[in-house]
Amino acid sequence: MKVGCIGLGDIAQKAYLPVLTALPGIELHLQTRTPATLAAIAESHRIPSRQRHADLGSLLAAGLDAAFVHAPTAVHPEIVERLLRAGVATYVDKPLAYELADSERLVNLAEERGVSLAVGFNRRSAPGYAQCAEHPRELILMQKNRVGLPADPRTVVLDDFIHVADTLRFLVPGPIEHTAVHGRIRDGLMHHVVLQLAGDGFTAIGTMNRLSGSAEERLEVSGQNSRREVVNLAEVIDHKGQPTLRRRGDWVPVARQRGIEQSVLSFLDAVRAGKVLSAADALRTHELCERILLDLDCVQPGSRSGPDRCPGT
Repeated sequence: MKVGCIGLGDIAQKAYLPVLTALPGIELHLQTRTPATLAAIAESHRIPSRQRHADLGSLLAAGLDAAFVHAPTAVHPEIVERLLRAGVATYVDKPLAYELADSERLVNLAEERGVSLAVGFNRRSAPGYAQCAEHPRELILMQKNRVGLPADPRTVVLDDFIHVADTLRFLVPGPIEHTAVHGRIRDGLMHHVVLQLAGDGFTAIGTMNRLSGSAEERLEVSGQNSRREVVNLAEVIDHKGQPTLRRRGDWVPVARQRGIEQSVLSFLDAVRAGKVLSAADALRTHELCERILLDLDCVQPGSRSGPDRCPGT
């Protein structure tokens, strides 16, 4: 199977290439517009010269069966559209695009052409979070914090908080009937954001503080007098009477702990089997992110920036 990897930045190097280069039966092709990076990464993984590409046209000419897109979000729409039009099954890092209209267009294009399109919401496959889906979930709490990183609201929500929004959607045990959003915006930069989703018998709350004292991620699900807590996707603590702690094994790869390995394998298995994957559900998460931005009144529809105002700030 010929598989392309587009964009060789931090996430590709740390998470995806260690998985892809270890798989049997994969002819891996790399593409980036930075010659020095292409040469260095290809040499480190012993990728032959004929499988190194300086532009997307050269990569497509190789006759790909599948592609992984790890380029910056701003160029996702152009790259993904070219891949889909070429009939290449495509896995793209979240988000599909910064603008909802672009995300909708790409999902519709994939559906029209019958080409697989998957979005990298790897936390759905992370073992600790997948186990939470088996636990009673009357109350779901998730926080994902950063240190000293206030930024443009659309960038924060689409590049980072989208993981929180999607994880809550994944874990809620029924239809969402109510949505509430709060946040703090100062000088055009998002300091924190809070999302609440509720339905029959459940409430889910997700938060992100970009000025937290530490970088951390926590998830809690509780119900029926029991609670499960996951800390930084590595430790699972069950609270039912005496708490019990399960830690990630010393030799468990980070890509497996974070669900990336499982997402890659599932995507490639579908390609081999001729199964067409739909990004329709991923689009619902993008729609929720747009709702967050609009509810905060931080941006105008279709804009990347907006007034410095937010309810309650």
